[in-house]
Amino acid sequence: MVENAAGKSDFVILCDHACNAIPKSLADLGLGHDALESHIAWDPGALEVCEALSARLDAVLIYATVSRLVIDCNRMPDAPDLIPKVSETTAIPGNAELDAAERDARIECVHRLYHAAIDAVLDARAAQGRQSLLVAVHSYTPVYKGVARPWHVGILSDRDRRLADGLLAELGRDAALVVADNQPYSPQDGVYYTLALHGEARGLASVMIEIRNDEIASKETQLAWAERLAVALASAREAVIKEQV
Repeated sequence: MVENAAGKSDFVILCDHACNAIPKSLADLGLGHDALESHIAWDPGALEVCEALSARLDAVLIYATVSRLVIDCNRMPDAPDLIPKVSETTAIPGNAELDAAERDARIECVHRLYHAAIDAVLDARAAQGRQSLLVAVHSYTPVYKGVARPWHVGILSDRDRRLADGLLAELGRDAALVVADNQPYSPQDGVYYTLALHGEARGLASVMIEIRNDEIASKETQLAWAERLAVALASAREAVIKEQV
């Protein structure tokens, strides 16, 4: 899904795990309501932050519209967890016995369409001579496999640290925030596929923002984080622009 395609900002906002929707034909993958509402199915709060950030910055927003349990759009097509059989500690019955044709159908109908939409937006902007700065927004659970995660937000980057360094510096000014560099994940965990494919491969400044999901559990906190990130991204953008001059 593409929203605000004509946005005037340099930023292009991506949300790989925006939704927990599952096609009716897949019968909820054999899962119950609680599992489908939990973090294993999507990134709770991430889309709402993205939409508020898009409005605040006047930035285009592109997001996936099915659950990552159907297929994870932020994984390489040959990744073992592209279509997970287990997520954290929950078995996914509907993914247990997929044949090659079923796997290929999910890749074609979801994964490729999502990345084609991103390519189309970036190609159009490049044709117009516009700069694109990529920001992928995710959320993560405060406790994973029994291990608590103390950070409020993590800033993830790979070789290109232009936006990451600016965000870390700006967010780090708030003494109330615990800000992490490449935590709770890093590109070495295989979670940087979207930005590697569309950002680093094109030479675009790129960054992933991981917000702990209890920080964005309400409309009020989602808007507050969007405002905080808008200010930090504006500062990071200025540093990128100065570097280009």
